[in-house]
Formats: sequence, C-alpha cells, structure tokens
Amino acid sequence: MSKKVCMFVWNHFTNDARVLRECTALSEAGYEVDLLCIHDPNDPNLPRFEQKNDRFRVHRLRRYPIPLEMVQKLFRYSKQNKVVGALLMLLWSLLIYVSPIVFSILTVLLVVLLKTKLKAIWVKGSLILGMILKGLQKDYDIYHSNDLNTLPQGYICSKWRFKKKKLIYDSHEVQTSRTGYASPVYGKLEGFLIKRIDEMIVENHTRAKYNEDLYGFYPHVVHNYPFKQTVQSDEKVDLHEILGIPKYEKILLYQGGIQTGRGLDKLVQAVPLFKEGILVLIGDGKIKKELQAMVQEMQLEDKVKFLPKVPLAELPKYTRNAYLGFQVLNNVCFNHYSASSNKLFEYMMAGLPVVACSFPEIQKVVEGDQTGVKVDSHDPVSIANGVNWLLDHPEEHSEMKRNSLRASGKYNWENEQKNLLEVYYNSESIQEAYI
Repeated sequence: MSKKVCMFVWNHFTNDARVLRECTALSEAGYEVDLLCIHDPNDPNLPRFEQKNDRFRVHRLRRYPIPLEMVQKLFRYSKQNKVVGALLMLLWSLLIYVSPIVFSILTVLLVVLLKTKLKAIWVKGSLILGMILKGLQKDYDIYHSNDLNTLPQGYICSKWRFKKKKLIYDSHEVQTSRTGYASPVYGKLEGFLIKRIDEMIVENHTRAKYNEDLYGFYPHVVHNYPFKQTVQSDEKVDLHEILGIPKYEKILLYQGGIQTGRGLDKLVQAVPLFKEGILVLIGDGKIKKELQAMVQEMQLEDKVKFLPKVPLAELPKYTRNAYLGFQVLNNVCFNHYSASSNKLFEYMMAGLPVVACSFPEIQKVVEGDQTGVKVDSHDPVSIANGVNWLLDHPEEHSEMKRNSLRASGKYNWENEQKNLLEVYYNSESIQEAYI
C-alpha cells in the first residue's frame, strides 16, 4: 500500500520549482502526495484543485475568510456601481438611528478588521487553521513542511494525536538570518519546533553546518538543482523582437525575483560601464517599481529592459537568448551569503557563463567547473569589470559556455532526487517506531 504524504507550502504554487520537483519525485516513487497551498483570488485562471499526475494532487485553500471576502467584494462592487453604493450608504446612515449600539459595534469591527494589522492576523490565522483541518482529513503517513511558516501546521497534524506521524522539515531558507525575518520570534519558534521534528532538509552543506552549530545536528542536504533538459532544444522566445532590441546587441540576463538584497540596484548602476549589451531583467517583486524608477532617473531606458515573470516550463526559451547571466546576491544576511541559487543552475542548463558573487556555495561551482567570473557584488565597478572581461574574451566565453553545458550533467534534479528519496526511505523505518 502506498504511503500517503501531506505537504504544506505557504505560496500559490505557481512558480515554486523546488516543491514541484519534490512532489513529482515522490509521486513517481510511489508515494501518494497531497500538496496544500494558498489560492490567489486575483487570478481567475488558477484552479483550487489540480491533479498533476495519478499520485500528485494540489489543493489550494481559500485565501480570505468568507466574511472578509464577502465584505471586500461588496465594497468593490459598491465602488463600481454608484446606485448600489448610494443605497448601502443610506442603509448605513439609517442604522445609526435604528440601533446606535449595533452601528457602533459594526463600525469598530469594520475598521479593526479591514484597516489594521488584525486583518493580517485574521487572514493568516484562518489559513493556518484551514491547512491543519485539511491535513487531518486523511490518514497521512508523513507530513512535510516547507519552511518555517508551515512548520506549526505540520507539527500539530503529525504530533497532536494519539498515533504520532512522521514530520519532515524542509527549510529552503535560513530562517534565523534572512531579509524580512528580523524579529527574534522566528528563531525562538524554530528552536522550539525543531526539537519535535523527525528529519530536516536544507539546501546545501554551508547551511547544514550553520544548522549544526546552532542546533547540534547536521541535517540532510537536498540541493536545489533544476530538471535536466533531456532534449537539447534551440527553441527561443525572441527577446530582441519583444523588447525592440537590435539583433546585434548582446542580452545580459537576470532572471528571478526582483527583491531586496539581490544586488539589482548595483547591477543597474553598473550598466553605464558596460562596453556593450542590454540588461534584461525577467521577474517580479517588491522593488521592481523602485528599480524601474531608478532606470528612468539614470536615463537608461534604452539599456535596461524589464519583463514579468514567466512560467517555469517556458523560462528556458527566454534564457537561451542571453550572452551571460547574473547572480549578484548581496551579503545582507546569512541566508543570502549561504545560497546556492537555482538560477545559477538554470543559466548552466542554457549554457550561459555567469557573472557571480564570491559567496561559498556559488564560488565553489563557478570556480570548480569554470563556468563564469567572480565579482564583488556590492561594487558596480567590479560587476562591470566582470561583464567587460567576458565581452573582451570571446574564446574564454565559449569555453565557459561548453563547461556550463557539461556541468549541467551533474547539477540536475535527476541526480539529486535520490537524496530526497533516501530521507523518505529513512522516514519509513523511523515511522515503524510509532506503530
């Protein structure tokens, strides 16, 4: 009988390559996998349920509580339809005369729940509860929590029961040192829950050693390598045509999240120093508008182009257009410093030499396989020097291109997935202790 896995992830599961690879590998190995994630009400084409294959199902939970969603829809509709809006205002005004107490209570509730931090608590609390209830609906054998924001759900589902179940903590990030996680609450929460898990997975050995120093044990390592491109294809989406770039111009590519700490401001500052080429950034994120404003202020609209994120399956068709790829993370936290970013290996699959930061995991690949040049990612001049070196040395560029394609034969998910499956096979032996 197939083992049943309940996996949690705190996103919409539209571009989460790592979780897709793990769920696919487990289902192909015979596990029944249910992935619980979050629905996006702003995407009308995103289904609440997907059957990825015979053993892999995706369940997207309602993002907002029903009462809140109804109020939000009514508010938006009343703004679009002035008659309805006027009628609601009239009824609201009459309520103060009919029942001042009810009017006051409803007013306070609306202000508190729609305009303060309590709204976020309500939404997150509802989602956490929904995941827990969904996770308890079936008799799962193993619970798998991706990152700290789903570890409480996995802990409650697996351990708050008479017959305890196996819990795997898959930490994609360094939860105690990452951007946006400055509060000590995160470290305390992880420190409490990590004593109650059965297995832990991290992305690389630098992070595993950090975990050992912090918590006293060395977790399993499952690298974030992409699927191997088994069929060599030259199919491209013509970025030159889409962006109006002359055919002779080289595309210098960044693909990934447009977020703080990824060195993108330094990258834009380096553009005027490039001897040739157009910087193209593919992706979305919190600082995209800020970056676009910076490009406009520096009058670099002809030298820097933006595209929104594209589906993972289509991304290689965009990547193949480029002359080189950028991985210029800044050392703003240990999470960034210890990263072995997926995009580094996506560039490799497309045969792109990289201009990369000299952090341990990234440097190990770039130096060890001779797939690019290292730079000081905090210095625009150093970034520009790296780009110009590759532009000035076409023979070395060609050699690095060949090295990248060759190295992609080992840095791929087909090789790496066995490490994930070993964690699960080990889990099954531990699970016997609960029976």
